[in-house]
Amino acid sequence: MTSATAEAPVEIVDVRRRGGFRDRWYRTPSFVAGIAIVGTMVALALLAPVLGGHDPNATDLQNILKGPSSKHWLGTDQLGRDIWSRILYGGRTDLRVGFLAVLFPFLIGTTLGCLAGYYGRWADTGLMRLVDIVVAFPFYVLIIAMVFVLGPGTRNIYIAITLVGWVSYARIIRGEVLVQKRQEYVLAARAAGFRDGRIIFRHLLPNVITQAVVFAMSDIVLDILLIVTLGYLGLGVQPPTPDWGNMIADGQDFLTTRWQLSTFPAIPVVITGLGLSLIGDGLADLLRPE
Repeated sequence: MTSATAEAPVEIVDVRRRGGFRDRWYRTPSFVAGIAIVGTMVALALLAPVLGGHDPNATDLQNILKGPSSKHWLGTDQLGRDIWSRILYGGRTDLRVGFLAVLFPFLIGTTLGCLAGYYGRWADTGLMRLVDIVVAFPFYVLIIAMVFVLGPGTRNIYIAITLVGWVSYARIIRGEVLVQKRQEYVLAARAAGFRDGRIIFRHLLPNVITQAVVFAMSDIVLDILLIVTLGYLGLGVQPPTPDWGNMIADGQDFLTTRWQLSTFPAIPVVITGLGLSLIGDGLADLLRPE
């Protein structure tokens, strides 16, 4: 009787939280605005072949460093390439790399955090010591150093971000699991003889993953900024593939005469970061248990 009474509030909180998301997401301004901004940026990137109007890598040496016109909406760069087309195609590259670069650390960190938090003892101690080693170095410096060693390119960017980025998710999930595993529903599942895998991934994970999802939104922003930074340093996406970071770097020599070469590619970086930040804020409100 006492056990049934203790479990009831847990189920009520869980149902209210899920129902609240479905009922309130469209009434959360930050979430709606973020979805609209990011959705627009993704749509523009996907429709680049239709909206671009020019081959992003096609050069026209007779029309170099031209200003905006009806033929070239944002002008041309130092090789006569259409800036508008390169921004759209650069968005396809940077958004794809940014989202995928978060996926691998998210999966690895969530899994390790669940296991360490649930089992504790040597598993928890070993993971936290490894975490302490990784966080002892600045994130950006460590990533840039690893890409410098591994070599430029998207594959090595994925590897470097995964080797470092999983730490944040593991710390978040571990802390949540340490709290949740003492709750009545977990104790009841253990008493019922459920296997550890079922308890961790079917009962604990849905109740602890919220904070990791919210953090992932801001992590995507950081990864996109990192990709742009690596491109600016020549360690990211390699030419001739369009990339916002490469475009900003290529235009720095013409800042006094053709400032738009660096300014225009930087604008979508800011807009995308704003949209993802708004989604993160909205999710934090919507997924918070009532």
